[in-house]
Amino acid sequence: MVRFEEHFSLKRYNTFGLDAKARYFFEFTEAEDLPYFLSNFGLWQQLPLYFLGGGSNLLLVDDFEGLMIHANLPGIKLLREDRNHVWLEAGAGEDWDGFVAYCVSQGYGGVENLSLIPGRVGSAPVQNIGAYGVEVQDVVELVKGFDLQTFSEYEIPDSECRFAYRDSIFKNELKGRFVVTSVVFRLDKFPTFKLNYGDLMAEVEKRGGESLLNVREAVVAIRESKLPDPEAMGNAGSFFKNPVVEAGVAETLRAASPDMPVYPAGEGKAKLAAGWLIDQCGWKGYREGDAGVHQKQALVLVNYGQATGREVYQLAQKVRQSVADRFGILLEPEVNVLGAE
Repeated sequence: MVRFEEHFSLKRYNTFGLDAKARYFFEFTEAEDLPYFLSNFGLWQQLPLYFLGGGSNLLLVDDFEGLMIHANLPGIKLLREDRNHVWLEAGAGEDWDGFVAYCVSQGYGGVENLSLIPGRVGSAPVQNIGAYGVEVQDVVELVKGFDLQTFSEYEIPDSECRFAYRDSIFKNELKGRFVVTSVVFRLDKFPTFKLNYGDLMAEVEKRGGESLLNVREAVVAIRESKLPDPEAMGNAGSFFKNPVVEAGVAETLRAASPDMPVYPAGEGKAKLAAGWLIDQCGWKGYREGDAGVHQKQALVLVNYGQATGREVYQLAQKVRQSVADRFGILLEPEVNVLGAE
């Protein structure tokens, strides 16, 4: 199935529920549809491009005056297995949490901590999604896609994806160039569990102890207790990244604020909790029109119904500036912001 439309409403394609439009919108469900379309739509080379997944990590400040490409390829298939591992290939259009649920139901470990993260499989390696001590780079074996520069299909092994905290080659050197069509994951038949993050261990114990299903259910319960459902209240989850700073900077800040959460982030580095920083600046529960900061989690900006993308963006800028003024830390958005200039 293919769809090509002009002045296409993106309201159903972004979890903030913002009523912005794309000048051109192309959706495809078979990998070969993309090069065929581009070969017959020469204007694409003169247009800004954006590769849309589930729209769960996107803030549309204005209409997008370019071509939006939506790789809605379905399917999960078993490629191979050995005694300890299985290799699954999932289409870029598969719902991420649906993929996690499938893996858990089959007894395949590695992604259970990433339950209930919104979005599609194709976006997971781009953003290097992570939660509760696990990042998707831990299980990605191969990313398949189409390179618009060479007009060829490519397979990029995990060792070349340049994964980092909420980052990858797809957000940098290959941004606007490489369309992910599927991802190959290596998962464990005999999983080991990572439960030493936050309240996860306690939640798992409540459910009877370590198992894939118990870990998934615990993660879902924790996330649902803290994060608003985008179906009920527009949001894109964590709006800002947790800042990674020099260990000395973290020590100085913690000396002034002993209750500040600080996590190790590699040699000489420390990770701070962006939500805590924002909360200390008094933003939790703040509302300006229909744009606001969530009442339970200061890291989440929300659309109460009729906010515009620009109103959400302006609020984000105020939050960012206040954290910089108080702590000297400039927060970076985790969401992709389109149209802010």
